[in-house]
Amino acid sequence: MGRILDEHLIYEVLSVVEEIPAGKVATYGQIARLIGRDKNARLVGRVMSMAEYYGSYPCHRVVNHAGRLVPGWKEQRALLEAENVPMKNENHVNIKACQWAD
Repeated sequence: MGRILDEHLIYEVLSVVEEIPAGKVATYGQIARLIGRDKNARLVGRVMSMAEYYGSYPCHRVVNHAGRLVPGWKEQRALLEAENVPMKNENHVNIKACQWAD
């Protein structure tokens, strides 16, 4: 994965994440499409897991295609609720109500 995941790609992903407005969410796949890598949603997830080493980005606004929150990241829900993101249940945002239109 070292060859695929270079700093240019990392910053490309993070620049898209930085554009997600408060109160909206984007999916890993949506971000992958925006950077021209339609099939690389998992690669976007990998970048998200390392984002803290590259600065401060609103990674809490990135969820999976069904709106599921990151397992084990309890703060994500609180951060999204503080931005008035509607929740579908304990572990999912209401993706239809808050997905960022790219």
